[in-house]
Amino acid sequence: MFDIINVLAVAAEAAPSSGNPLENIVKTFHVEWPLLIAQVLNILVVLFILKKFAFGPILTMLEQRRARIIAGEDKIKLIERQLADSVQTTAAAIAKANDEAVRMISEAKQGAASFTEQKAQEAISSAQQILAKAEAAAKADRERLVAELKREFGRLVVATTSQVIGKVLTADDQKRINEDALARVEG
Repeated sequence: MFDIINVLAVAAEAAPSSGNPLENIVKTFHVEWPLLIAQVLNILVVLFILKKFAFGPILTMLEQRRARIIAGEDKIKLIERQLADSVQTTAAAIAKANDEAVRMISEAKQGAASFTEQKAQEAISSAQQILAKAEAAAKADRERLVAELKREFGRLVVATTSQVIGKVLTADDQKRINEDALARVEG
């Protein structure tokens, strides 16, 4: 830094002094106005381009990030408040549930004998209903299987008969043969 000051001081002493200090500086440093103006314009154009295409998008992106961060912080605060409310609500619900459980236990102790007898009767009744339903289901299943066996048996008899006879049986022939075969099987 002192070197620059020394250079300026030496240049000022060496320059012929005229009345205008700006003119002395221009002559000392050989300033050419067209080149200086072109350089200033180049710098202004570069600054404009950087602002428009580099700094502008970067600043926009940074502003968006800042907005997202602020929104995230607001959401975190909201979640913390909701969590605190939830903890209080949960604690109140647990306390209420504990009180309700104590009340229910005392009621259960008071009515345990009648409740046990009632449940035993209900269990017996339920078991009887289950047995009745199982028997009905077994009967329906057996009837379905018998019907399937009759159909299959009739189909086999018709197929065997048509193969033995060597001709295609009509619907009446098939019905008559099925009825005869089933009557013999059931009898």
